[in-house]
Amino acid sequence: MSKVVYKLETQQECYEQASQWIAKLDRGLNVQEVQTLKQWLAGSGKNRQVLFKMAEIWDKMDALSRLSELFPNIHKPTAGASRPYRAVAASALVVLALFCAWAATMVAERFTEQQQVLAAVVDRIYETAIGEHSSVNLPDGSQLVLNTNSQVKVSYTDRHRLLILERGEIHVQVAHDKSRPLSVVVGDKVVQAVGTAFNIEINSDQKIELMVTDGKVLVAVHEPPEDDTIGLVPEISPNSSVIVSEGEQLVLGEEEETIEKVDQKEIQVKLSWRDGNLVFRGEPLENAVAEISRYTQVEFVILDEKLKKVRIAGLFKAGDVKGLLLTLRENFNISYQRVGDSKVLLSAE
Repeated sequence: MSKVVYKLETQQECYEQASQWIAKLDRGLNVQEVQTLKQWLAGSGKNRQVLFKMAEIWDKMDALSRLSELFPNIHKPTAGASRPYRAVAASALVVLALFCAWAATMVAERFTEQQQVLAAVVDRIYETAIGEHSSVNLPDGSQLVLNTNSQVKVSYTDRHRLLILERGEIHVQVAHDKSRPLSVVVGDKVVQAVGTAFNIEINSDQKIELMVTDGKVLVAVHEPPEDDTIGLVPEISPNSSVIVSEGEQLVLGEEEETIEKVDQKEIQVKLSWRDGNLVFRGEPLENAVAEISRYTQVEFVILDEKLKKVRIAGLFKAGDVKGLLLTLRENFNISYQRVGDSKVLLSAE
């Protein structure tokens, strides 16, 4: 996957600074921040324009009402007020009125420039290393959580919300937006949702495992554009797709497509990685070690074939090899031998 390249570095910095100011305005500014924002707005007329664009993109137009704090208090002048004071107050009032009118215009119109701003702000590639997991708050309020060794590209415009999962596992809490469904492309499939939550993984066998934890999603075949660019994901309907509902898991392979019910306890187990934990409820050691290996560079080798079938239960911290080995020895009579820093041999005591 190629890296994202922006047209102008100065534009990117302006967009990022505007996004930061929107977040600060949303939670409230302190005295120092008010002064800094005044200076930033005065530095360039482009800064003001981008600030309003960011507010619309992030759906934070209410935060701009706090801009009134940046201007002198506007009161009806007293009888002794000077003409210069009245002129300043009138000018400030005109500026605020123009700001409001401009913001209303931006809400009603969709310019090509706005699409460029969106691409510059939210066309991102997020990835985690082995043993890491990360959370990303998307512009529409959706939340994306990446598990270990995962990579996903996020592309938002005013017409689509698109994620492309290249490897690993993600959990998505989708903000409701009926006019702009969120789509996840993984392999030759596209998963589409309006407002729901689901977990999707590309496992070691290159199978796709989709588990819906809230609402329902549609799954259909994805046909990428011929020119290898990211285009709009086509609308899909129940008639041309598989519907996966809350509490169901869909497994997709080259010649396999199965849907099964998943109880609440199993869902909690499967999502325990979001808290940095791994939970096993009687899985064979062979399966448990395969899952553990996703979170560490250490290679585990089971020397005894019978040992592979030993059932393992308990909660383990992802990536904590030392704690895992101690638990296996003390609770399951499984001994271990380290070979350098990157290999562990497991055998029965």
